[in-house]
Amino acid sequence: MPRTDIPSGWDERTILTTFLDYARATVHAKCEHLAEADARRAPLSTSPLMTLAGLVNHLRWVEYFWFQVMLLGEEDHGPWAEEDPDREMRIAVEVPIAQLLDEYEAQCARYRDLVASLDLDTLSKRPVRGAGPVTLRWILFHLVEETARHNGHLDILRELTDGVTGT
Repeated sequence: MPRTDIPSGWDERTILTTFLDYARATVHAKCEHLAEADARRAPLSTSPLMTLAGLVNHLRWVEYFWFQVMLLGEEDHGPWAEEDPDREMRIAVEVPIAQLLDEYEAQCARYRDLVASLDLDTLSKRPVRGAGPVTLRWILFHLVEETARHNGHLDILRELTDGVTGT
């Protein structure tokens, strides 16, 4: 999928999904030509779970949580646990970065289809703590924000890891 933030139309849905797809594609760009060992490296001594692989896996599971658990109300089968809430970051270093990126892209494709089939005002089956149910519109905005924020982390980690900048 081409990486662009220019939508094909100016309606709200197209703008939201274009920005989310742009942020998703940026995750892939930040990891392009990344050495396997570098994907697992945690260059910040105070953040041992902060790896490029960990962030890719985290973003994959964030989308799962918001679409399948919160929006659709499915049981939560994420890798996290009460005793290990950041497990998706920890287990990522055991998986090849290409596999993590492929799994993320496959999941994003399923969610593109899901989003296309629903009205933006569709309410989540599960409430957000302190706010009640949220709309699909809010979930899309939230995912744009979270993915963009983590792209900044990926950018910094990539530069610290192997010096690559500007992707």
